[in-house]
Amino acid sequence: MKTKTGRYSGYIRPFSYLIDVIIINVLALYIFPFHANEIVYSILISSAWFIIAIYLGFYEVYRYTKVIAILNCTLKQGILFALFCLALELFYSDFYFQKRVVLFVFFSIILILFFKLFIYYFLRKFRVLYGGNSRKVVLLGNDENINPLKHFFTENPDYGYKLIKVFNQANHKKERIEECLSFVFDYGIDEIYCSMADLSDSQITDIIDFADNNLKTLKFIPNEKHILSLNAKYEYYDYIPVISLRNILQDETMNKVIKRVFDLVFSSLIIVGLLSWFMPIMALIIKMDSKGPVFFIQKRNGLNYKEFNCYKFRSMNLNDKADLDLASKNDVRITKVGKFIRKTSIDELPQFFNVFWGEMSVVGPRPHMVSVANLYAAKVDKFMVRHFVKPGITGLAQTKGYRGEVETDHDIINRVKYDIFYMENWSILLDIEIILKTIYNVIKGDEKAF
Repeated sequence: MKTKTGRYSGYIRPFSYLIDVIIINVLALYIFPFHANEIVYSILISSAWFIIAIYLGFYEVYRYTKVIAILNCTLKQGILFALFCLALELFYSDFYFQKRVVLFVFFSIILILFFKLFIYYFLRKFRVLYGGNSRKVVLLGNDENINPLKHFFTENPDYGYKLIKVFNQANHKKERIEECLSFVFDYGIDEIYCSMADLSDSQITDIIDFADNNLKTLKFIPNEKHILSLNAKYEYYDYIPVISLRNILQDETMNKVIKRVFDLVFSSLIIVGLLSWFMPIMALIIKMDSKGPVFFIQKRNGLNYKEFNCYKFRSMNLNDKADLDLASKNDVRITKVGKFIRKTSIDELPQFFNVFWGEMSVVGPRPHMVSVANLYAAKVDKFMVRHFVKPGITGLAQTKGYRGEVETDHDIINRVKYDIFYMENWSILLDIEIILKTIYNVIKGDEKAF
């Protein structure tokens, strides 16, 4: 079920290889020259670049690849390539040209990234303007399950998917499957997208056999239950295959270190640069506005579902239900100052102390107060999965509009879905993107912030 390429797709990757090797060698040999033996040096750095690229999948860029994934992979590529070049320089000349090495790597990465993104966006424009580099696709399933992807194909022509026909399985499922497969064969369709929820195991097997035997790309559309449980990781104990249903990237030692260092540096900057002078001002304003403590301390569930004290600036009048009932719109418990600091998320700032102490992270699933967390855990499928990582001050779900009050089951289900996606697709660049989007939403104003 290998993905077929368009007419010219087979030339795109070799062209990228050629551009990159030219950039590296021109910079290394003519702009930042280091060694007399240019041929050996050229072979070494070119080989190192491609070995690292193969290891990281640097050239595995597809039409559905996100820009953030390209940036994240480029960052890793640059770091490993820089370490190799520095080690090579140390071996040859005791770091005499170390500044040139750093400049060489920096400009190499910048230029390569520029051309990589140029090709990426050029292809998207090319597909829209000329219809090139496109694939013909069909959809199979009930409207409810295939409509989101149908809408995506229709509204995003720059991805290069041409939706030729939709086969609705509301009635006569077996006949519709046969009709779909015949159509795919007769009209040279490139890719088949099927809703898993609308197919039996035997039907899935039959469609897989058809796709394999006719060189067609087959992809399945999972429902929410599949999305939350299908990110499997394959491991081998000797020669015995074992499947782990969760591939949580933050469990890897290096990622833990990177995440913790980022949290420590970021929280320290906020605490020293902002809270050191802003907290006394807020304390005075809160005290003048209403009676009670400056901080509201609430028990919440964090990593491994352990309880911790979550700190916030107090935004409500003292009441007996603060730990039981979530705030709602126009909640009478909220003070005048509270309305403002909740709307601007200023009330969350003391949580940077939680981050500094290691109880929270800057970015992660938002922690719920204990009373509702226990309720959601019993009610919402996969809710507990989000407690495999530290909770965050902000998160992917919050940037997608699922923050604040949970008005319907749909809100909490989607919040969990985005939280799990974040856990299984984490990168430090994704954290930075979420932080920037959070700042933008605060400035713009979020209708769910109250």
